This record gives sequence, C-alpha cells and structure tokens, in this order.
Amino acid sequence: MKSPLNASYPVLPLRDIVVFPHMIVPLFVGRDKSVRALEEVMQEDKQILLSSQQDPSEDDPTSDQIYRMGVLANVLQLLKLPDGTVKVLVEGQSRVKINEFIDNPNFFEATAEYVEEDLGDDATIEALLRTVSEEFERYAKIKKNVPEEALTAIANSTEPDKLADLAAGHLGIEV
Repeated sequence: MKSPLNASYPVLPLRDIVVFPHMIVPLFVGRDKSVRALEEVMQEDKQILLSSQQDPSEDDPTSDQIYRMGVLANVLQLLKLPDGTVKVLVEGQSRVKINEFIDNPNFFEATAEYVEEDLGDDATIEALLRTVSEEFERYAKIKKNVPEEALTAIANSTEPDKLADLAAGHLGIEV
C-alpha cells in the first residue's frame, strides 16, 4: 500500500457499475445521501471515493454493504436536474482501499489508502500485454459494441494496470 490519502473523503455508493482508474463516466444520482456527498465535494476539492454496493437493489445501503475496494475520482461536471436528481461526470484517478467509514449522518464518508500495483517481471508483462490486447480485440469483434477509441487505447497501451482497467471497463460483467 502507498501512503494514505487526505483525512477522509465523501463516498458515493454505485449500483451496477464499477468505475476504474482512467475511466470517464456519467452517473445519475438521486439518493439524498449521495446528492449531499456530491454537494460537499463541489465545495471542496471535487474528489470523491466511488465504490460499488454489494446489492444494487438496496435503496439505503449501510457501510457494511459497500465494497472496500474503489477508486478516488474527480468530479468533472455536475448538473442538477429539475426532478432533484443530479447528473455528474466523474473521472477515476487511482485505485483505493477503504480503511474505515466515519460516522457522518449526512453522507457516507471514509478514510482510504492507495493500492500499490504488483507488476511482476518485464518479459511476463510484455507477453501478457500482447495477449490481453489480442484477446480483447477478438472480444470486441464478437460483441460489436466497443468504441473504436477504446480499441485503439488498448492496442497502444504499454502500462499493464491501465490496460487492465481499460479492458475491464468495457467487459459486460456483473458487479
């Protein structure tokens, strides 16, 4: 593990989606706690912890129902909609592990630390990069719904962690 992050960050529990580092994703947010968390980060440094909740049908999850692995993200854009919900554009920055949730009645808040990537030796990494890139290209031809820019980014990726995040973000896998 790398050094800890700031003292704490608001947490946005996600339903049916995992945001990886390097991904830019639009999210629609409607739960009161989640809207308050976003309002808080917009007044501060625009950084928020994103982590999937274990049961997406749960409207009011507890901290025990939120996965401990997530991503520190920047809020790029926030738009309040007439119905009280919020559309937010976020960009995943770094993979993090949530250490503990802080008692806050207004929104989820937690401390976290960066997750250090274990890369391995250069020859193995090179072989795996090539294999993942080739297999993902085959997958994309079958699925036909992977954007061309994603294929290009994956084909040109030389960083194993970024390649894995890009590929995983385009797989149709349940959380």
